[in-house]
Amino acid sequence: MTTTAFSRLSTPAGPVPRDAPAWNRQRRSQLPSYRYADVYSRVDVPLTERDWPTKRLTEAPLWVPVDLRDGNQALAEPMDPARKRRFFELMVAMGYKEIEVGYPSASQTDYDFVRLIADTDIAPDDVTIVVFTPARRDLIERTVASIQGIGNPVVIHMYTATAPTWRSTVLGYEREELKQLILAGGRDVLELAGDMANVRFEFSPEVFNLTEPDYVLDVCDAMTELWAATPQRPVILNLPATVEIATPNVYADQIEYMHKNLARRNSVILSVHPHNDRGTGIACAELAVLAGAQRVEGCIFGNGERTGNVDIATLALNLHAQGIDPMIDFSDIDEIRRTVEYCNRLEVHPRHPYVGDLVHTAFSGTHQDAIKKGFAEHRARAQAEARSEREIDWRVPYLPIDPADIGRDYDAVIRVNSQSGKGGIAYLLEAEYGIELPRRLQIDFARHVQQHTDVTGSEVTGAELWSVFQAIYLPAHPGDERVALIGCETSDSTGHARVEIVLRVDGREYVDAHSGVGPVEALTTSLAAHGIRVEILGLHQTSVGAGSDSEALTLIEQRCGGETVWTAGRGRSVLAASLSAVMSAAARVIADRDHGTEECA
Repeated sequence: MTTTAFSRLSTPAGPVPRDAPAWNRQRRSQLPSYRYADVYSRVDVPLTERDWPTKRLTEAPLWVPVDLRDGNQALAEPMDPARKRRFFELMVAMGYKEIEVGYPSASQTDYDFVRLIADTDIAPDDVTIVVFTPARRDLIERTVASIQGIGNPVVIHMYTATAPTWRSTVLGYEREELKQLILAGGRDVLELAGDMANVRFEFSPEVFNLTEPDYVLDVCDAMTELWAATPQRPVILNLPATVEIATPNVYADQIEYMHKNLARRNSVILSVHPHNDRGTGIACAELAVLAGAQRVEGCIFGNGERTGNVDIATLALNLHAQGIDPMIDFSDIDEIRRTVEYCNRLEVHPRHPYVGDLVHTAFSGTHQDAIKKGFAEHRARAQAEARSEREIDWRVPYLPIDPADIGRDYDAVIRVNSQSGKGGIAYLLEAEYGIELPRRLQIDFARHVQQHTDVTGSEVTGAELWSVFQAIYLPAHPGDERVALIGCETSDSTGHARVEIVLRVDGREYVDAHSGVGPVEALTTSLAAHGIRVEILGLHQTSVGAGSDSEALTLIEQRCGGETVWTAGRGRSVLAASLSAVMSAAARVIADRDHGTEECA
């Protein structure tokens, strides 16, 4: 590759720093780093006699997922009510006991979701509901109205930005003026909700990490005094690293300063909310807990504005890997990932800690050898101790936790020699046919290709791969004759989506109408009404070919009993391909049922 391919880059050509050692010949670059000040130039970082470096993590903090509010407002396409409900139900099932559910004064969708909690039983009695509001009376009134009738414990979370740049540039207040505005908001909260026995209060000095320590301490103490914090009705003080700007030890110093100097400390729940702008949100949260934090706000898998909120799934599983119960259930990590991906419409990176598709897979030969030997030792030790392999200490090299703990099997680990082939298979299909396979389908398809090459003993071409793919995922099933899609019509004449599905089942035609759902969901509902249950876990779109001759290809991940299988459909449009894929999945259900397995029925 020639240097012209990198025409916008300029190899650092400045002087080598005078004090650089002889072995380091790096030169000064063209980046204008002089434009930025370090944290010590921007805020007074309290230098204390630090206790946190000698502390150890011994128990889980109170986790508070904010996916439905902070995570949701960072999505290009915010969650609709169905996705919000599904996400909430996932978090309840995982064991979260305090959940921030929305910003009810900011949108009707959020307000309606809080009312859904009030009007239904989707929130168990021991789950605390958190609602978010600025320190403005009309918005506080709207927030308090949204929680009327909720029997659960409720936290009203009020925030105001307190850092100097935000005060002067964004809000236009001096220090004392802003303090009085915050206290006025606190009085409004107290007036409107102070007599509600199930309600507690939370205050966030937004951009805490860039706020003067004496000022933020003064404001926080004023709030706990105003709200009459007691051990029986503690106030949550949430101290966000709203925009991460320093190494994690600085945040730990700031948290420890507050921990040691807050008035009414035994009546305060000290909370943190790190973001990940420097990529060290995890470290900030872990050190903050060492420094005295008792509660951590973040998002499952770290969604959020810019580079995201702190990833509370990684934080929890980091504790698990250190022998500490995270108090949250991650025993089916793939189901959690599928749900989060569906609700956020964002895929989780294959290298994401713990949950990524590749995190338990080794490509290096030396790593493969060590893992194989580690598994052999693990099995032998379990046998020698007459105990289950799931009970004994975990020591397998390169695997920080047992994949089985989070519902993963060992296929991607012990079949490592086939993984490199998976990459080549995916590359050939994409290069020659434009087909982009999801990572999990690549793994599944690689197994079939391996069986094919074992029989033929020859190199596989792109055309042969496409032929194998069609035989596996686009076959003709006997079930095709039992059920057929005759028509699918969509309309929106009344302002509500309406889908009409026409099916032929065992020679007889049926017409079903559906409102408020898309064509795929309408089709699966109609099939289920005729005893053909298709459980779709994931739906992926790609294409075959390029230009005007291309066809849409829809790939469906489908649950069949205790396993997942893949089916596909082709069509001249994405809708046609999607409906074809659903019908292929239905044919799979019928075929399995006819063979007596009933795996997918």
